[in-house]
Amino acid sequence: MTKTTLKKISLPHKSPKSFNLIEIRLSNKTKLKFVKESQEQNKAFDCLLKTAEKNNFVKYIANMGEYKAGPFLEQIEFPKDLREKFTVNDLPQVSDELRQYIVDVISEIGNSHFGASLGVVELSVALHYVFNTPEDQLVWDVGHQAYGHKILTGRRDVFHTNRIKGGISGFPKRSESEYDTFGVGHSSTSISAALGMAVASQYKGEKQKQHIAVIGDGAMTAGLAFEGMNHAGFEKDANLLVILNDNCMSIDPNVGALKEYLTDITTSHTYNKVKDEVWKLLGKISKFGPDAQTVASKISTALKSSLLKQSNLFEALNFRYFGPVDGHDVVGLAKILEDLKDIPGPKLLHCITMKGKGYKYSEEGNPTKWHAPGVFNKETGEIIKVVPKSPEPPRYQDVFGHTIVELAEKNDKIMGVTPAMPSGCSLTYMMEAMPERSFDVGIAEQHAVTFSAGLATQGLVPFCNIYSSFMQRAYDQVLHDVALQNLNVVFCLDRGGLVGADGATHHGAYDMAYMRSIPNMIVSAPMNEAELRDLMFTAQQENMGPFSIRYPRGNGVMTEWKTSMKAIKVGTGRKVTAGNDVAILTIGHVGNTAQKAIKSLQEDGLSVAHYDLRFVKPLDEMLLHEVFAKFDKVITIEDGCLMGGMGSAVLEFMADNKYAAHVVRLGIPDQYVHHGTPDQLYADCGFDQVGIIAAVHKMVGFQATQVDFQEKVG
Repeated sequence: MTKTTLKKISLPHKSPKSFNLIEIRLSNKTKLKFVKESQEQNKAFDCLLKTAEKNNFVKYIANMGEYKAGPFLEQIEFPKDLREKFTVNDLPQVSDELRQYIVDVISEIGNSHFGASLGVVELSVALHYVFNTPEDQLVWDVGHQAYGHKILTGRRDVFHTNRIKGGISGFPKRSESEYDTFGVGHSSTSISAALGMAVASQYKGEKQKQHIAVIGDGAMTAGLAFEGMNHAGFEKDANLLVILNDNCMSIDPNVGALKEYLTDITTSHTYNKVKDEVWKLLGKISKFGPDAQTVASKISTALKSSLLKQSNLFEALNFRYFGPVDGHDVVGLAKILEDLKDIPGPKLLHCITMKGKGYKYSEEGNPTKWHAPGVFNKETGEIIKVVPKSPEPPRYQDVFGHTIVELAEKNDKIMGVTPAMPSGCSLTYMMEAMPERSFDVGIAEQHAVTFSAGLATQGLVPFCNIYSSFMQRAYDQVLHDVALQNLNVVFCLDRGGLVGADGATHHGAYDMAYMRSIPNMIVSAPMNEAELRDLMFTAQQENMGPFSIRYPRGNGVMTEWKTSMKAIKVGTGRKVTAGNDVAILTIGHVGNTAQKAIKSLQEDGLSVAHYDLRFVKPLDEMLLHEVFAKFDKVITIEDGCLMGGMGSAVLEFMADNKYAAHVVRLGIPDQYVHHGTPDQLYADCGFDQVGIIAAVHKMVGFQATQVDFQEKVG
C-alpha cells in the first residue's frame, strides 16, 4: 500500500454556526470527526493530520459538509416557502429532491437512521404543504422518520450535523425548533400528545387549528396508543387527525394480531376495488351540501363493515377511518389531506408506505439492516464496515444472545422475551434456534414484563431483555407483578449507561437507581463478558427471585469470551487491584476505564486499589467494611445517574456504619445528557480516563497539567 502525502488545506466556511466535517479514511477503516468553526479548528486539524501520518492513513477528505440541494429544495427554507412557491403538481419533484438529499447526507455521515425517513418523504412534503405549520401542530411518533420534516423546517444547512455532539438531534425536540411540537424518541406517544393539544385548542377557542399525529403500525401496537385513541373517540369535537404510517415494520418486522388486521385491510382486493369506486362517487356527491355528507358516511361505513372480515377497529373507537391510501402518491395525499381538514372530530388516515422507499438498495435489501446502516456507498449500496486487523471483543448484546441459547440448551425452563427488539438485543439467536421458547411481543414493554411474570408463575425462567431506557415504561409491572410476588424473572437491561448519538431519550441512566429501590430485586452489572455469562448463569438458579443484569451498548474487552460459566454468590464483589492511597469502587463496564486510569496513576507513584462491586443490591458489606477500615479516600464510578445510584448506596452504607471518609462520586449528573459519541459524553460527565485521573489527583493533592493528562491517555 502506497502512502499518500497529506497536505494541510484550508477548510471553507459557510456560517458562524456551521459545522465542517473532516474525514480521514484508511483503506479498510473510516473515521469521522466534526469540528466547530473557531480558533480551535486549526488545533483540531493539526491533531488529525498528525494522527493520519502516525497511522499511515492514505486518503484525506475535507469539507464534506457542503451538500447541494436540488433546484426546488434549495428554495425551501421553511414550509411557508413550499406552500407559496410551488403548486401541487410540483410536489413529486420536491419529494424526489428531498429523498436524494437524505441519501446524500446520511450515506456520508453514517451515524443516523435511514429507511424510516425515506418511507415518509411524500407524506412529509404533503403535510407541510397542506397544513399551516407550525401553527398547525404536527407530532411525529418516535422520530426516526422525521429527517425530511427537519430538512423542510429550517435545518437543511445543518442536517449534516445530525446526531453529532453540538449538532441537531436525531429526534424532534421542542428546544430545537418551533416545528418540533413534541419531543419524542420512545414510541406510541403521538396520539395522546396531539389529543392534549387538540383539547387545549378547543378550550382556548382556536377552532381552526389542526392537530396531526403520525404514528407507525409498529408503534400502534403499544398500549399507550390505544389509550390515546380510546380517549380521543370520546372527545368528539377535538380536531385530531391520526395518520397511520403502515409499512409492516418498526425496526424488526412487526408481529401480532394488529399486524394481521392491517394486512387484511390492505390486501382485500374486493375492498380496495370497491373503495376506489366509492371514493370517486363521494368526491362527486360531496358538492351537494351537508345532506350528501350523511349519505357518504353511511356508504363508507357499510363498505368497511361488509367487505372486511370484521368491523373496522378504528371506527369502533369513534374514529372516522379513511384508507388505505398510497403513502407515496404525494399529489393524492395532498388532495386527501386538504379534504380531511374540513371534517370535524377524530379521524384516521391509513397510509401504506415502504420503509426505505426510493433508494434501490434499501428497497431490495433487508429493512432491518437499512434502518440505520452507517456509512455506505450511495452508488453501489455497499455498507462500509470496519474490518479489524485482529480479533475484537464481541458486543455485549451478542454475548447475551449466544449465552442464553447455551443456557437454554441445558435448562428447558428458560424462555426469552423482548418487546420488538430481537435484533437490537440479539435474542434473534434464540428465536432461530428455539422459536417455540422465544417471544417478540411487539412494542409493549408493560406486557413483556407481566407476560414474563405469568411464565414465572408456572415454574419457567423468563429472560426479559429490554433496553434500560425502555424498561422505564414498565416500572409498575416490575414492582407490582414481578417483585411483589418474588418471581424469578431475569431482566437483562441492554444499553445500560450513556449510549451516544441517540441522546437523552435513550441513555440508560436510571436503571440501577430505580431497580435498587425495589424490595426483593437483585441488581447487578458485569465488568466484562465473563461476568455477564456468570451472572446469567447465576440468575437462572433455583429461587433467585427478581434479578436485574445491566450492560452497555457496544463491545466488551475479551476476545476469548466463551468462558466456562460458574455461579457468583449474590452480593459479592472482588478486589481487582491492590493499593494503599485511594480506593476506587466501580460497577459494570466502566471498571475497565478505571483500570486504564490506575495504570497511568501508578506512573505518578500513586497506589490505587480497585474493587469491582458487581452488585448494587445487595451490596458486598464485607468488602465495604474492608474498604472503609483501610481508606479515608474513596472514589465511586458508575455509568449511571448519581442520584440514588451505586455511589449513593455506598454513602448510605458509610453513614449507617458510622465511617468517616472523603468520598467522591463520579457518574451521570442530575441533568439530561444530550447526544454525542460515548467517549465525548463520558468526558463531559467526568468519568472517562482523564476525568478519573483528575479526580484521584485532586483527592490526593497531586498537581498535573492538561498536557500530562493527554500524554497519559494518548
